[in-house]
Amino acid sequence: MHAVWYHFHVMKQLIGLDIGGTKCAVVLGAYDGDALRVVSRESFRTADCRVPGDALARMAALIGGLCPDGAPDAIGISCGGPLDSVRGLILSPPNLPGWDHVPVTQYFAERFGVPVALHNDANACAVAEWRFGAGRGTRHMAFLTCGTGLGAGLILAGRVYGGVRGMAGEAGHIRLERFGPVGYGKVGSLEGFCSGGGIAQLAGQAVITARQRGERIALEDTACDAKAVFALARSGDPQCLAIVDTVAHSLGRGLAVLIDVLNPEAIIAGGIYARNADLLYAAAWETVQAEALPAAVQACRLLPAALGEAIGDMAALSAALDL
Repeated sequence: MHAVWYHFHVMKQLIGLDIGGTKCAVVLGAYDGDALRVVSRESFRTADCRVPGDALARMAALIGGLCPDGAPDAIGISCGGPLDSVRGLILSPPNLPGWDHVPVTQYFAERFGVPVALHNDANACAVAEWRFGAGRGTRHMAFLTCGTGLGAGLILAGRVYGGVRGMAGEAGHIRLERFGPVGYGKVGSLEGFCSGGGIAQLAGQAVITARQRGERIALEDTACDAKAVFALARSGDPQCLAIVDTVAHSLGRGLAVLIDVLNPEAIIAGGIYARNADLLYAAAWETVQAEALPAAVQACRLLPAALGEAIGDMAALSAALDL
């Protein structure tokens, strides 16, 4: 008689917390051993909470609403750096003023009695794209968060690479120019030129320049943010097309550094890049080809994040999945 083996997938109920400078999201996910899917989510504006403790309490209440029948199996937290993932501390990220040494994993572990992990948002997004998105099948890849700020998550030799203190991949801190928009506390940095916050600075500078020349430009009638810049660029606005060109070539210079140093199979970019790859790719890759080693460029692809607008949710859930 032959033994018959039956394989059962146990459905895991996971919570992902995506803590960002603009919004905080609480995501309920389900994992059955093959696929990870978002079941439901709630979010609120980070600025609506005066202190970090208010935001944590609000997230805890939302977890209770999403899991009325009991605690989830694990909680994963994705947040912009710097942070200490080993001790579970958020350490004064530039896009989260007032979040100084916040013990987030301890807070939720004590509240719900389940394992909790804190990951840099770039690392969490890198894992999500590597396991479920555009990075599937690679062993060496980098992921760029192109949102309010800019950071990189690194997958090297099939593993997340965090460095000595979990701070590897802070590509936004690379200085491209002595002068320029400020990002990550550094003038002329990659984050300054290519993040949402930096693009808003470029737009504001374009308005100031136009006014000093006695000219009127379309940006004066908008919110002067990255969304407006790309929308006006699509309509053919010359000032916004010039800003997009600056962003694309700056991005290319940053990518060239990563390609020369890491020699990855792919660099996957989310957020602003993923939404506007049709406007950014050609100029960015032209700069990469001019700056980086030809053999390394030939081995690498620049791809938009495949998880699209769901990447923040999937990243936070991937942090929980690792538990």
